[in-house]
Amino acid sequence: MKYRTLGRTGVQVSPYALGAMMFGAMGNPDHDDSIRIIHRALDAGINFIDTADVYSQGESEVITGKAIKDRRDDVVLASKVHYPMGDDPNHRGNSRRWIIAAVENSLRRLQTDHLDLYQVHRPDPAVDLEETLSALSDLIHSGKVRAIGASGFPASEIVEAQWVAERRGLERFRTEQPPYSIVNRGIEREVLPVCQRYGMGTLVWSPLGQGLLTGRFRKGQQIDTHRSGGMPRHFSDERKLDVVEQLVPLADKAGLPMTHLAMAFAIAHPGVTSAIIGPRTMEQLDDLLAGADVILDDEVLNRIDEIAPPGTDAGPNDVAYTPPAVSNVSLRRRPVAERSAA
Repeated sequence: MKYRTLGRTGVQVSPYALGAMMFGAMGNPDHDDSIRIIHRALDAGINFIDTADVYSQGESEVITGKAIKDRRDDVVLASKVHYPMGDDPNHRGNSRRWIIAAVENSLRRLQTDHLDLYQVHRPDPAVDLEETLSALSDLIHSGKVRAIGASGFPASEIVEAQWVAERRGLERFRTEQPPYSIVNRGIEREVLPVCQRYGMGTLVWSPLGQGLLTGRFRKGQQIDTHRSGGMPRHFSDERKLDVVEQLVPLADKAGLPMTHLAMAFAIAHPGVTSAIIGPRTMEQLDDLLAGADVILDDEVLNRIDEIAPPGTDAGPNDVAYTPPAVSNVSLRRRPVAERSAA
């Protein structure tokens, strides 16, 4: 496996990163089986593992910690903070108070004294970026964290974070972790160029388009997804399925499974460092590993561009971060009295 430099950190990572979200109650509750999957990935040359405290409420970190306990020095280990870890209103978010507590919890579960990468899982409009970066900087200076990153940040907030770090003499985000796939290419427009401009590594997730790019789901079929709680439903946006219908014959012509086509596309962009895979079973991992060396030629990439134009989403990217300016009605409507006065 050919390794890539993680931004300008000098750290070498595999083009596939092992995402640990499916280890634990959210996916595979069998700890021993999950550990075997992690070991298989490491043996295949994957040296980058990405988890988060919120995955199965800490269980993913526990499983990961057990799996890498005797191989810690060979693993580039990443985790995240932000989402609620219980009912306490202060056990969430990007405040200094919570970041300092959360990292200790993650280190304990992972059975390690440091994280190679600690990421802010999502923006927190209630907290100044300076507050967040100051706390993360202290973690780097204490040796508990080697580098820091963001996840799901819009381009404007990535730029703001870089400026805050420079103005205040704080450590800066070295990575960004956005969703990216053939059916959701919106980050090509601003996020990827901004990350390249600031020398940030980019770890893309959902390269299989929430399972759509496995080829198992076709138009007219009911789709059973994790996000639907296991209940069959028809995919709400037919445009994504239209893309899939055109990709299937392209993959066949190229002699590739859909999963290999999708993964090779995700790591072909020069702004992408690693694509995160999230296998729940050994079979899923082996399928993805079999395509790790696939390189798409220009003819195939040009055809993908025709089917799913660069910089566009084939349908709403419902796994991406939605800023309050869009999700909060009060921030996009003047008060009734003010509207009436106008």
